[in-house]
Amino acid sequence: MSVTKPANSQNRLFSALEPLDARRSVPARQLHAPGPDHDTLLRLLQSASRVPDHGRRVPFRFLRIAGDARLALGEALAAITLERDAQAGAGAVDKDRQRFSHAPLVVAVLAVLDPDDSKIPEQERLLSAGCACFALLQAAQALGFGANWLTGWPAYDPDVHALLGMGAHERVVGFVHIGTPAVAVPERDRPDASTLLSDWVGEPA
Repeated sequence: MSVTKPANSQNRLFSALEPLDARRSVPARQLHAPGPDHDTLLRLLQSASRVPDHGRRVPFRFLRIAGDARLALGEALAAITLERDAQAGAGAVDKDRQRFSHAPLVVAVLAVLDPDDSKIPEQERLLSAGCACFALLQAAQALGFGANWLTGWPAYDPDVHALLGMGAHERVVGFVHIGTPAVAVPERDRPDASTLLSDWVGEPA
């Protein structure tokens, strides 16, 4: 016989989920110094690495972009944009120049998808890397920072991949911008889980 817990007991239990429910993305332009120092970043990455990982392949790595390197990368992006389109508008070029200049720290999360003799599907390894991105967002917020997981064209561009020193079998899963929020980010509408859930009750007739 099942026993229904009192509502107040259930509420206390569910309160443990509040840090997950409170997660939200802070716009990169609103992330300012200070960001995590070296030791704090390592601690964040330790938590971010505790993700589902079929076969323990560790199919991801982290690339720190901080300090003047952020500005250098922005200048390189602006140069790539102008090289491909000499008529690119000043606004578009400046957007690329400023992409990594706002948050004090950007962590590129790279999926490592080398040929795998263990036969673990590439998709599963890619998903593990995506989980690392999300776990890094959660870890950063847990320590009082704000974070934003972004991609944009640089995440998919082979010239940018070469600039970042990526291998032939690596992909950018995301650029995670981390810093101190300059504004309080309001809540937005979230999906109702009850509308997303259905039951499988057996094979269709």
